Amino acid sequence: MRAIDTNIVVRFLANDHPQQSARARAIVTAGDVYVSSTVLLETEWVLRSAYDFGAGPVLAALEAFAGLPGVVLEDPDLLSLALGLAREGLDFADALHLGRSADCDDFVTFDRKLVKAAKGLDGVVAVLA
Repeated sequence: MRAIDTNIVVRFLANDHPQQSARARAIVTAGDVYVSSTVLLETEWVLRSAYDFGAGPVLAALEAFAGLPGVVLEDPDLLSLALGLAREGLDFADALHLGRSADCDDFVTFDRKLVKAAKGLDGVVAVLA
């Protein structure tokens, strides 16, 4: 199994560089690639901020990528939860943080926007510090 970096996933999804995108496609489609949760976090950020893709298309692209044969995720349940929370209005990074800390009593933050977005979501408790 080969672990892949964010730039491989981004080039695969964005298909914006003739040589690198082709190489990324060959690596991913060969299968048996491992993708960590931190790579997914960074990929979402790069596609949204550097490429200016909207949240909806980015979430859909991550979900499709995760479902490819031969792609092995560090924590598929965490990604599924984070994608669902992000579709409910949470920032993807915040959704990953909340998902990773789901076994805790609550998630303490200074981020008022996060607390407001998390209010009413099933199983999500974010509180202001």
